[in-house]
Amino acid sequence: MNANIAILGAGAWGTAIAKVIADKGQALMLWSHNRETTVGINETHRNSRYLPGIVLPENIQATDDILEAAEGREILILAIPSLYLLDRAKQIVTVNSIREGETFIGILTKGFLPSPRGPRLILETLEDYLPGFYRQSLVYIAGPSHAEEVSRGKITGLIAASENAKNSIRFRDLLKSNRLLVFSSFDVRGVQVAAAVKNVIALAFGMLDALKTSETGTDMFGDGTESLLLAAGLNEIQSLGRAMGATHAETFTSISGVGDLDVTCRSIFGRNRRFGREIIEKDILKPYSNLDDLVSRIKEIGYLPEGVVAAQYVRVLAERFKLKLPISIGVYRILNREIGPAEFLHRFLIDL
Repeated sequence: MNANIAILGAGAWGTAIAKVIADKGQALMLWSHNRETTVGINETHRNSRYLPGIVLPENIQATDDILEAAEGREILILAIPSLYLLDRAKQIVTVNSIREGETFIGILTKGFLPSPRGPRLILETLEDYLPGFYRQSLVYIAGPSHAEEVSRGKITGLIAASENAKNSIRFRDLLKSNRLLVFSSFDVRGVQVAAAVKNVIALAFGMLDALKTSETGTDMFGDGTESLLLAAGLNEIQSLGRAMGATHAETFTSISGVGDLDVTCRSIFGRNRRFGREIIEKDILKPYSNLDDLVSRIKEIGYLPEGVVAAQYVRVLAERFKLKLPISIGVYRILNREIGPAEFLHRFLIDL
């Protein structure tokens, strides 16, 4: 396949996926909003800000012009954080190749998006803004992966989920290699919920992981406690997934469910796990009055833990569907400065 390809979003994950495609001999365009990043990629073949230590193939070209990146592409992959995805999507709907439905679109973004009807899944929200050609044809790509490992060729598995089987296969074939295994799925709702909510659970896991080795936690928390939290978190993901229309129970026992949850919670590369640990170790929430304040100033953190944003939406969805999601709601209350993490974890574990 010699497709005309672009990726919007030159963060760690977008850059890693660009490298996977380019390593297979495909030339592609990588868009970043940051001029310094594009210059670094074009001149030194490195993205030192988001993926340090990795040399990128020369067939990756970068631009900070989003319309240049999107125009005329056969395949377009969106790797923009959820906070900014909708604004960027609105920019590219005027591109001729998208307006005519000539571009196949895949999405790497995890989380939920706001709408007048409340938080919604990413694909259904984008479908409201994209031309009608794209309804039930977008492809959602997720799975237990970290950019740092994928860019170094560590064996990893992903799911390409779409209601359009041909499009799922198209992206599966684009990405798969002897080091990256890609599987197709029709359960676009289940895969999206799993990808979003696991980041919220990972925040709680990071807090517990830090407390486990603290002076007050060594006599109470251990590896088994973390597995208890992980299993209970998977139950919450399943509950919300079913409520939001997941179609396949095995989604949650496959790599897109338990697999993605496990690596997000346990990997040293996980930003949400890291943020959870820093809530305990660095009192990182201290400068922020509540969750809204934290989200509005999230760039001060220096990295983006997507679970912080998702926690707001999961709370609303739990109320909408009348679900009991104690971990997710607990994380929301911690981020909103209503309760301390140690107090929450003690209460949660006792109440199980």
